[in-house]
Amino acid sequence: MIQLLAAEMTTTEVWVANSFFLVIALVSIAAALKMVTTKNVVHAALYLLIVLSGVAAVYVILGAEFAAATQVLVYIGAILVLLLFGVMLTRARIGADVDLDHEQKWIGGLVAVALGAVMGYSLWEAFSDAKLPDDRLVQRTDAVADSIFSAYIVPFEALSVLLLAALIGAVVVARRD
Repeated sequence: MIQLLAAEMTTTEVWVANSFFLVIALVSIAAALKMVTTKNVVHAALYLLIVLSGVAAVYVILGAEFAAATQVLVYIGAILVLLLFGVMLTRARIGADVDLDHEQKWIGGLVAVALGAVMGYSLWEAFSDAKLPDDRLVQRTDAVADSIFSAYIVPFEALSVLLLAALIGAVVVARRD
């Protein structure tokens, strides 16, 4: 996992980084499982917060600080808040909802496990012999920001308008006549 940075790290540092990754991965997997199995919508959103924070922590371990900051600002700061606003504005039940439980949930679980196994096997077969290049290109944060705000400004602004339209749509749907 940390072989990307292993050339510049000592054996102890690699072991510590791998240990942190293992802890973060286990917490994220547990939170993801709780997120999809809980019957409380607000608790599911809070478990999603833990999962997205775990992804940001993995980015920090890998040395991708810009990706970690983007993860925190965009996904945790904006998307999760938008999701919670949607839950609050649509007056969803806050507690457990027994009407959402179905008998086919075990079939869905088996399909998810089978799909995960097929995807894992496919990735293993496709990339088991792949090697990372020795001359990695390191992009600085200012270069990434320059490309976002110069060449990709139109898609960036279109995304912000789309998020604003979704928020306005949630308010219109939730308001009383």
